[in-house]
Amino acid sequence: MPTKSIEDYGLIGDCQTAALVHRDGSIEWLCWPRFDSDACLAALLSTDSHGRWKMAPVEAGSSSRRRYRTDTLVLETEFELTTGCVRLIDFMPIEGNASAVIRIVRGLAGKVKLRSELDLRFDYGSLRPAVETDRQQAVAFVGPHLVVLHAPSQVSQQGSCIVSEVEVSEGEEIAFCLRYGSATGAPPPPLASAAAMHKTEEYWLNWIAKFSIQTRWPEAVRRPLLTLKAMIFCATGGIIAAPTTSLPEAPAQDLNWDYRYCWLRDAAFTITALLDAGYQEEARAFRDWLLRAAGGEPDKIRIMYRVDGSRRLEEWVASWLPGFRGARPVRIGNAAAAQRQLDVYGELLDSVAPAAKMGVVPTDREADLIASVIAHVEGVWDEPDHGLWELRGHPQHYTYSKVSAWAAVDRFVRRDDLHRSADNALVKRMVGLRNRMHREICEKGFNRQRETFVEYYGSEEVDPSLLNLPLVGFLPVTHLRIEKTIAAIERELVHDGFVHRKLSGEIREGAFLACTGWLVECQLMQGRRAEAERTFAHLLRARNDLGLLAEEFNVRDGRLAGNFPLLSHLALVRAALRFENKASNRGDGHGT
Repeated sequence: MPTKSIEDYGLIGDCQTAALVHRDGSIEWLCWPRFDSDACLAALLSTDSHGRWKMAPVEAGSSSRRRYRTDTLVLETEFELTTGCVRLIDFMPIEGNASAVIRIVRGLAGKVKLRSELDLRFDYGSLRPAVETDRQQAVAFVGPHLVVLHAPSQVSQQGSCIVSEVEVSEGEEIAFCLRYGSATGAPPPPLASAAAMHKTEEYWLNWIAKFSIQTRWPEAVRRPLLTLKAMIFCATGGIIAAPTTSLPEAPAQDLNWDYRYCWLRDAAFTITALLDAGYQEEARAFRDWLLRAAGGEPDKIRIMYRVDGSRRLEEWVASWLPGFRGARPVRIGNAAAAQRQLDVYGELLDSVAPAAKMGVVPTDREADLIASVIAHVEGVWDEPDHGLWELRGHPQHYTYSKVSAWAAVDRFVRRDDLHRSADNALVKRMVGLRNRMHREICEKGFNRQRETFVEYYGSEEVDPSLLNLPLVGFLPVTHLRIEKTIAAIERELVHDGFVHRKLSGEIREGAFLACTGWLVECQLMQGRRAEAERTFAHLLRARNDLGLLAEEFNVRDGRLAGNFPLLSHLALVRAALRFENKASNRGDGHGT
């Protein structure tokens, strides 16, 4: 199996789904018709025989370079050979109906022959479709799926591949169009490639133009914002954590999870970042998605959902896939969906509260939901949970989970617009609960011998989730307990400028990039600007050549790890905005 590196991939997407394109011109991951659908190209997690679309020069020995067109998700890869030079332009049009991938080949110099090899494999690489070819068109179908390839030259079937060869001269331009449709309908026609590219560029440029904050790192902030936008499912407003599954947190280990779903926690963090950057429409769409997902029983709110708000995420293993660089198992679905994670309630209110503050008017349904959620928090906050990291062992009384549950009650009490339909007795009761929660956390979540907050009640170890305590307003950043906790995290969990979850013994996982962003924010809030700039520089260093981040970064080999691209981007955005005093705390006060 050829060696793969996560940083070798780029993202294209249409706000319905996304594809990952390798620097060699091979599309190796695509789920159709939406982010959480079955993959029809899955070579990312396997070998070439499990589905890919390779587009590359026939001549061996080409060198390549790539970039995004400025402020868009249009990806350009240039191949330079002895016979000439060509540019491959990949994008997914923002159409709103039949999703498509368009690949334009433009001749830059000389004459270059290219070969397109499309090997569709549905059901995550296990199922070959039936294929019918007719001159410059190939139609593949199996079950409910239909995919049609419109090519600029004759297509043929060679084994499982749909093959087409073209020769491009300087100044010439040709296009391939791959479209998804229904097996019971007619194959969708090709799109006019030049018009589709213009419309797609215009869409991304118009969207990013709403970001008007001046920063020292304009490109480093705009690219993550565009990536975050690409992970919002436009039909519902749901926000996925990542478009991939089972990219391992550590080489050849089993820390492989499916992230193609909407976590309330991640979505809330994202909404806060987008609001700070000036994007109210996305906040409103997420609020509406949440109200639909919660339904009529808020006490049954889950920590994650599918992009349409449905909740069936049963976990199973695609045993036929060997995994990314041999990392098994390849998991589909996520069993953590059934866990109790108390932190989601605080993060939920920390998404709707700033949304209301910045002009997204609360609805009566929202107020009713929040009152019901708070009543539920009152009954469960003192129970153990699986924590921010969704650990699959025994539940514990995690300190950050308790703090986030406290934050939910705190936001409810302090914001009149969040409890306008609640009775006064409930509000008064919640004031008392908030104070009791704060006292217990300060007593049981704090280790007096170490003089720091700790991972869970009775623990002696710090955890990077504790960096959120000043960010949610539990205690001010100047409080001695917070100062000592941040210092302990820097001393015990930071390696080469990056924050890890654990550093005792062998380093099994990479550094968690979101945690590194939290540390930047804490250092800035403490007035340690020079140190914050150094930490932020490490975060920037973890990006690949396209400006994209994964979940983690392996410091030893300088490689990205975990699912890609992930919401690590929002930590980068929030940290950059914090330098400009444009990032709001998730809480705008602190408790008693």
